[in-house]
Amino acid sequence: MKNGVQLITYPDSLGGTISGLSDVLERYFPGAFSGVHLLPFYPSSADRGFAPVSYNLVDPAFGTWAEVEALARRYDVTVDFMVNHISRQSPEFLDYREKGGMSPWGDLFLQVRKIFPDGEIPPSELGKIYTRKPRAPVTEVLHPDGTVDTLWCTFSEEQIDLDVTSDTGRRFIESNIRSLCRRGIAMLRLDAFAYVTKRAGTNCFFVEPEVWDVLSRIRRVADEYGVQLLPEIHEHYSYQLKLAEKGYRVYDFALPMLMLHTLYTRSTRRLKEWLSICPRNQVTTLDTHDGLGVVDAVDLLTKDELDAAVDNLYHRGSSVNRRYSTAEYNNLDIYQINCTYYSALGEDDDAYILSRAVQFFAPGIPQVYYVGALSGRNDTELVERTKQGRDINRHSYSVDELEGELQRPVNRRLQELLTFRSAAEVFDGDFEVLESGETELVIRRTGKAGGEAVFTADLKTLACRIDHTSADGSRESIKC
Repeated sequence: MKNGVQLITYPDSLGGTISGLSDVLERYFPGAFSGVHLLPFYPSSADRGFAPVSYNLVDPAFGTWAEVEALARRYDVTVDFMVNHISRQSPEFLDYREKGGMSPWGDLFLQVRKIFPDGEIPPSELGKIYTRKPRAPVTEVLHPDGTVDTLWCTFSEEQIDLDVTSDTGRRFIESNIRSLCRRGIAMLRLDAFAYVTKRAGTNCFFVEPEVWDVLSRIRRVADEYGVQLLPEIHEHYSYQLKLAEKGYRVYDFALPMLMLHTLYTRSTRRLKEWLSICPRNQVTTLDTHDGLGVVDAVDLLTKDELDAAVDNLYHRGSSVNRRYSTAEYNNLDIYQINCTYYSALGEDDDAYILSRAVQFFAPGIPQVYYVGALSGRNDTELVERTKQGRDINRHSYSVDELEGELQRPVNRRLQELLTFRSAAEVFDGDFEVLESGETELVIRRTGKAGGEAVFTADLKTLACRIDHTSADGSRESIKC
């Protein structure tokens, strides 16, 4: 997989369909991206694709498998596998609901009685369970014969948890992963991975050693096709360190809040501390289809620093309203804040470009969310229309709108950065933070075949530049 910039996008957010997305990339972003994380394009009953009805189908509204495979021939494509759950409307669940214990899919789903023989979670255990929803992680299914099963249901009631330890669950996971890997993809993102392990007496989140057994089984299948895995975990950075130590590619979900802290305070101290210890085999983000993670930066920032960053985000983030993170807007995840990254920086062009340059020079492969690729502002009009807090960062762009956005000065600057990062070969080698003052940041990247790029930033003025020497000795200087 090439170490260039990857785009994160829904299949219909840039160009309306998968083929439309392909046209947009070729016409408007030539050379800017080496990969595409194509968010769920399967038929789904909820959560904008994350409640998959089937992994064997592409939603006809988005396109066909032929179009997904064509995209994968031009770009390193990442697709999602929701290892924790499938849709309540899936054929497997509908068969189980109809036939109960007689269904061949009965063991695919995690009945609470498998963990707690009485069939319900005792209050003493419920308080231990890690959940991001203000309810018990269960739902009931009524069978035609009148019997009722209580099932594990971590997220919405449309997303029914799988029993990943049963033979049926293992066969289901392996079969679907093989099917996806055969499509020519480069990376498989394991969504909500840490929730798959449940055991009485634990918090049912990243339970060891069970979690490593599940991962290793998935890895064996992916390795057959040369497909990399990217387990998705939004939590304390120590989880990422554990995964990286065992050779898995991980997310840097701490960087977004650390970068905001750096730009709000004009101090690079905490950022430098993280860059000195962060995994080198990571995928960096500033923005995704989810919110900006708060819990990911705990202990990398002090409580006071983190609280100040959150307060600043609400203050500077244009039109961000704390109500958007409440039940009124169907959003109760207290660990994330929904806001575009450009708006989180007060829509300051210099601060935004500096933040992207730091991301591009940090260790790992950078991913840029499609709204961020256009320096998008908060879409409060969409939020008020849908009453979905997360929609503040999910604006869809028509081609006409896209053309207009690309004329903005900030996006011209960003396009130059994107093209440089995806083309330069110095990012496959060493990473080093050079000695500098608290309001300065200097990063050097050295390629395996020679050449180097040095990024220099002045946090007082927000000025930054890149001095690049290629392996053949040619030089260029880029003012960000």
